[in-house]
Amino acid sequence: MSKAKIGIVTVSDRASAGVYEDISGQAIIDTLNDYLTSEWEPVYKVIPDEQDVIEVTLIDMADVQNCSLIVTTGGTGPAKRDVTPEATEAVCDRMMPGFGELMRAESLKFVPTAILSRQTAGLRGDSLIVNLPGKPKSIRECLDAVFPAIPYCIDLMEGPFLECDESVIKPFRPKQK
Repeated sequence: MSKAKIGIVTVSDRASAGVYEDISGQAIIDTLNDYLTSEWEPVYKVIPDEQDVIEVTLIDMADVQNCSLIVTTGGTGPAKRDVTPEATEAVCDRMMPGFGELMRAESLKFVPTAILSRQTAGLRGDSLIVNLPGKPKSIRECLDAVFPAIPYCIDLMEGPFLECDESVIKPFRPKQK
């Protein structure tokens, strides 16, 4: 069984402004460590809110680093510098709008401003790219909602088999007949 490579990309202008503690990227790593029992390797980057930089990073993680899953955090709001969804759409072969729809629906249970979020997801080659919000609490809420579908999506793309701690998160895989 091959070890899954998972890309984690934090998009933030604060990252290039000097000393920066990336609590959002760490929240993704912590959540994935809680969920996954199979071995996985993080491919981690902190980059600025610049569409061309985001695109190059996503392409590298998908095409060169061979990440089966790439999770971004930040850059999904309505601010002029928030361009992560545009970068994701630019590099994806096909979009997976259900991910963004479900994440917004889940976030609306907690804050009315969830409708301002523009998270999306898409497929590039053998990679699933999922955009998450920037706040650690929201990251966990959104991943709790969409992650049950992610292992099966990776299965359908013939990627590595992601095993989960079912006491934490239960992935959905159809029963074989």
